[in-house]
Amino acid sequence: MWAVIYMGHSKVDADKIRNILEQEGLLVKVKRIGRDDNMVYEILVPKEEVEDAHEVLNEVVY
Repeated sequence: MWAVIYMGHSKVDADKIRNILEQEGLLVKVKRIGRDDNMVYEILVPKEEVEDAHEVLNEVVY
């Protein structure tokens, strides 16, 4: 099962987060949600990798 760990409002942001997570060896999916005028991109990882993904994002953001 996959879990959402991040939601971005642009494809550029979603691709950046996906690339960071993939470089750390995590499996990643990007799912588009909404319409063109209100598009959101969900970043998903396998449920077993959620904690690892959050650690990676915390290191990058903070």
